[in-house]
Amino acid sequence: MKKQLIILGLMSSLNLLSTQANAEAEDKYWQGMQATYFPGATITESNVIKITAPKRAENGAQVPFAFSIDYPMTNDQYIKSVTVIADANPVPLVAIYRFSPNSGKAEISTRIRLEMDSYVHVVAETNDGKLIMSKAPIRAAGGCGGTIGGDEQLARLSAGKMKVSIKPEETPFLKEAHLLIKHPMYTGLQRDLVSQGFRPAFFINKIVATYNDKVVLDVDTFIGVSEDPNILFPFKADQPGKLTVTIQDNEGKQFVSNEIQVN
Repeated sequence: MKKQLIILGLMSSLNLLSTQANAEAEDKYWQGMQATYFPGATITESNVIKITAPKRAENGAQVPFAFSIDYPMTNDQYIKSVTVIADANPVPLVAIYRFSPNSGKAEISTRIRLEMDSYVHVVAETNDGKLIMSKAPIRAAGGCGGTIGGDEQLARLSAGKMKVSIKPEETPFLKEAHLLIKHPMYTGLQRDLVSQGFRPAFFINKIVATYNDKVVLDVDTFIGVSEDPNILFPFKADQPGKLTVTIQDNEGKQFVSNEIQVN
């Protein structure tokens, strides 16, 4: 199903690559994106979703992007998932973040890729099945394609290394984790600077964080996530325990972080 979504998204977006990369972001692609990723669904725009992003990014390959949703995270009422879609990217689906009451909050701060000026839509699903949405226009260029240098073999050898740090939030029992992943996140659309051939897609496609063996974050990631993923996410820590992060790439390799003790 995931592969079908990516293919559908790619097919629906290839025609966008012929437009001028520096054109103003336009919201004319969303109808097609909604039909592809949420067929038949009703999505309501909502101000409970706050998006933080630059109006113009200095680097299309490293665009700061964050969302925070003002919504209860209790056992009876919580945000179940958040889908991030960059409408004008060759593969619009950037990531799907799954939350639970154990997450404490539904918010993420990270970096994404944008191939050209684009609206980025954030669609949240509540535990009772409602879909709410917010959007932001961002001017950027060249984040998914272009040429890249560096030793590909060396990049592969170091891929998967992780660093996790913890800092307290203001709310009692709520912590924030800062996850850094060493990974080139090759999109499959980048040409090698020397050979001029396309480097094959090689990217992290799964991130799962657990605290005391309970899942606090579950993410499907795609080529719209920047090189060396940098993610801040909250989690509930109502008692001392250990945080562990497991990641997997599109070639099936799995990596596990050291256990981080939280007091």
